[in-house]
Amino acid sequence: MTSTTESPSGTGRIVKTVDRVVIRFAGDSGDGMQVTGDRFTNESAIFGNDLSTLPNFPAEIRAPAGTLAGVSAFQVHISDHDILTPGDAPNVLVAMNPAALRANVGDLPAGGSIVLNSDAFDERALEKAGYSSDPRRDGSLSSFKVYEVPMTSLTLEACKPTGAKPRDAERSKNFFALGLLSWLYHRPIDVTIGWIVERYGKSPVVVEANTLAFKAGYHFGETAELFDFSYEIAPAEHEKGTYTNITGNTALAWGLVAAAQLSSVPLFLGSYPITPASDILHELSKHKNFGVRTLQAEDEIAGIGAALGAAFGGALGVTTTSGPGIDLKSETVGLAVSLELPLLIVDIQRGGPSTGLPTKTEQSDLLHVMFGRHGEAPVPVVAAKTPSHCFEAAIEAARIALKYRTPVYLLSDGYLANGSEPWRIPAVEELPKISVDFAPARPEGADGKAEPFRPYERDRETLARSWAVPGTPGLEHRIGGLEKQDVTGEVSYDPENHERMVHLRAAKVAGIAKDIPLVEVDDPEGGARVLLLGWGSTYGAIRAAALRVRAGGRQVAQAHLVHLNPFPANLGEVLTSYERVVVPEANLGQLTKLVRADFLVDARPLTKVQGTPFRVAEIEQAVLEALAELEAPSGGEDS
Repeated sequence: MTSTTESPSGTGRIVKTVDRVVIRFAGDSGDGMQVTGDRFTNESAIFGNDLSTLPNFPAEIRAPAGTLAGVSAFQVHISDHDILTPGDAPNVLVAMNPAALRANVGDLPAGGSIVLNSDAFDERALEKAGYSSDPRRDGSLSSFKVYEVPMTSLTLEACKPTGAKPRDAERSKNFFALGLLSWLYHRPIDVTIGWIVERYGKSPVVVEANTLAFKAGYHFGETAELFDFSYEIAPAEHEKGTYTNITGNTALAWGLVAAAQLSSVPLFLGSYPITPASDILHELSKHKNFGVRTLQAEDEIAGIGAALGAAFGGALGVTTTSGPGIDLKSETVGLAVSLELPLLIVDIQRGGPSTGLPTKTEQSDLLHVMFGRHGEAPVPVVAAKTPSHCFEAAIEAARIALKYRTPVYLLSDGYLANGSEPWRIPAVEELPKISVDFAPARPEGADGKAEPFRPYERDRETLARSWAVPGTPGLEHRIGGLEKQDVTGEVSYDPENHERMVHLRAAKVAGIAKDIPLVEVDDPEGGARVLLLGWGSTYGAIRAAALRVRAGGRQVAQAHLVHLNPFPANLGEVLTSYERVVVPEANLGQLTKLVRADFLVDARPLTKVQGTPFRVAEIEQAVLEALAELEAPSGGEDS
């Protein structure tokens, strides 16, 4: 939706009101594109827009400057209404050099806008980016609206009063670009200027250079008459409350802190830094005031070992990692299954196998966390679906771990971890109650002896064993990975006892199905023939695709799983209610295998393993194809 009005300033400049825009900032990995995108996002959040972001950066700490391998980008979708994804494609591409242009222009639809740093398009830079001719002059950009802005030289001129060396002043050109786009989309600028002072306050020259560059970009847009009009995007309507713009990793960290506070159990994180999970360690280390203790271990095995030791000691033990770390932690997860202690293993998935694609997203660890242990060792699995939902998912995973005395996998991925969206901060009374009962001390009897402690005596409802804090009088018991005798906890090699313990541990996890919500199906008309089933970060694209299909006059149902082991109790009934089940996954069909095996339904995978999230159009097309197959006349016998 677009409307136009004349600028109230009397300059004759036209202001267009639009309901949404997708902007992608792209440049060299040293050009500060992540900072630029993050600040534009923050401006939009404060203005009140709904938003969703998609950072994209190379795995190398510093790839060769000016090359395709070194391109870093940040896409942000802002709107005046509720949105679900960062957008299938940008409407505006800000390209700081030829490599950024070449790496991203293929995603820009015809009619889109390109804002170029024209100073960067010299012969050497074009050659490094793989251009045989200047795309600005050879007609290859003719289907786009191109704005050439000499950002580097204008930044250098603006920064002259600071006395900074040209090479240092040039680093501020990303703030020039930010200022220009802030003017173009009527973003509030005071918050960015304040942030510059706060972030770079230890270096007054840097503060002054970045501020001058930012203001120069803003005023360039206002005075250069390069643009025929600017744009306004009204604030979105949100539920009343206090909001913050939050990434998935920050939301997950806050969820862990909240879970510890709700349960009155201290939080301990044992972790080894790994992309894209490291920010959780960084964030939790800031919250010692909540009794949080963090340990940056020497390796992945030490990290989970320390977390399991903390669980034995009466803490909520947590370890964070990505796929390669899950490989290394698997043995200790099996030990936690045997010990029956609460432990959270947070897996921020990335492209694999091996080192794979460290900075790109994937959902390829589901089967690993389900079955990647020797022996019969079932573990509950919870998956977050949006950046802000990581907060709720962390609390739910902790609730299950604490209540059922079991390790729990919490799945997120690079898309959720680094992406952001507005989040209404809940009131404490809105959060779930989590109660934890530790085994009480056993007083000595008249004969001076305490009643024997039976560490594997189970709660009748949950099958959880007692949680005995070391040092509590009368609770001495054996610990370790050898099989335990039912009830007494003594080491046992008895075959029948082993089978009983295996079945008890499996029944405990299976019984969690009674304690989780039934899967909800969105099927407004009630007559859909196709069900879209998803899990994890595919939620936004699946939801948006379902809405598009319905807007086109067709019917499709949608359901999304947060609990992946055990499945919700009604999942089989839901799946068998539809003629076709389509499962979009950023893997080769792992959930599809599970539901086909468990429920014998004709689930069809829609797979993508490109290190990028699904586009809405990809899922929409898959639904339309499924509907066309179901509606096609069946072949009859020849007459």
